[in-house]
Amino acid sequence: MKAIQVSFDEELLRELDSTEEVRRDGRSALMRLAVAEYLARRRQATIAQQYRKAYEGERGLGEEFDGWEDQGVWPPE
Repeated sequence: MKAIQVSFDEELLRELDSTEEVRRDGRSALMRLAVAEYLARRRQATIAQQYRKAYEGERGLGEEFDGWEDQGVWPPE
């Protein structure tokens, strides 16, 4: 691991330090978790944006896939 320096507002740091997770696991562990969760949300948002871009408008999947939904057996809802 690489050590980094991060600046916090004193009130935010005081609030952070008052949490059970920080007292149990330490600031670094909580910061790693927070950053990992942020990056996962960012990846999901990027994927969702790519799907919206790919399927937006009336074009859909394109003419080559017209009628495909009639070819499969769909489970009852």
